[in-house]
Amino acid sequence: MEIVSNVALISINETLIVQLLSFLVFLFLLNRVKIRPLRASITRRSAYVDDLEKGIAEAKLEMATISSRIAEAETAAVRKANRQREDLETAGRAEAVLIIQSAREEIEQLKKRTDEEVAELIRQARKHVQGESERISVHIMEKVLCRKLMA
Repeated sequence: MEIVSNVALISINETLIVQLLSFLVFLFLLNRVKIRPLRASITRRSAYVDDLEKGIAEAKLEMATISSRIAEAETAAVRKANRQREDLETAGRAEAVLIIQSAREEIEQLKKRTDEEVAELIRQARKHVQGESERISVHIMEKVLCRKLMA
């Protein structure tokens, strides 16, 4: 068994300088080959994400604007439809009043004509009844008196 007499873990000699130089060359190459392109890619990607976020914010703002325009247009359309409905109802009521008035006038004319026709029929019936009643009364008197009367 041999006991190591050298206790130092790091010894400073030529190999340390060579290793240090090779490590620095490695870092330089790593920086050129990997880290710079990675940083550039990260920068481009973060710019792209920022642009997307701006686009999203603008789209949300535009959507809110369009939504408010749509709501205003809908409200205006509802108001216009209500006005047209009220106008149509008013026109319909006026037309209904005219129709009812003309129907009443027609009914009055028909009633007048019917009353005249009924009055004429009653007049004719009275003439006929008067003539019949005279004939019947003469006939009854003849029967009662048992003789013929001159008519």
